[in-house]
Amino acid sequence: MQIARIPDNDAARVAALRAYGLDEGIDERRFQDAVDLAADLFGVPIALISLVEDNRQWFKARVGLEACGTGRDVSFCSHAILEPGQPLVVSDATRDERFADNPLVTGSPNIRFYAGQPLVNPEGHALGTLCLIDTVPRGLDQALTRQLDRLGRMVMNMILVRSRQRGGDEDRAAA
Repeated sequence: MQIARIPDNDAARVAALRAYGLDEGIDERRFQDAVDLAADLFGVPIALISLVEDNRQWFKARVGLEACGTGRDVSFCSHAILEPGQPLVVSDATRDERFADNPLVTGSPNIRFYAGQPLVNPEGHALGTLCLIDTVPRGLDQALTRQLDRLGRMVMNMILVRSRQRGGDEDRAAA
């Protein structure tokens, strides 16, 4: 298993992620709707909004998975955020040297297919991913790759709108 390298800008990236206040414990239906839609649209059993911090990834919304997060060291999404401009698609994790002996591949949830679209903020920081997971190998054609990109941008826009609303609420409370 290859652990993803830590990007040079990781401290700024994590600070940007934390500034959005996404970990405030609010159960937000809009994010759950996005992963439900992604699972249905792509026909996968697992879809996640995964946010990558210093030592862990945690799931803002999830379908098909009990876990609320994992260590960053086993995270596929930690690899995906290294290339913010494109999705990471792993057609068969058992045949990819980065992941073949990953405990998420060799054990539950038995990942075979992974596609992660980085969630990139306006400053260019990849905060995490919208990711699709299946227990059987598969691929994404160009049309599906474009749809994943669009859904990822929609999720990032939801984060930005939520942040503005949150800021507005705090501004009103302070007045």
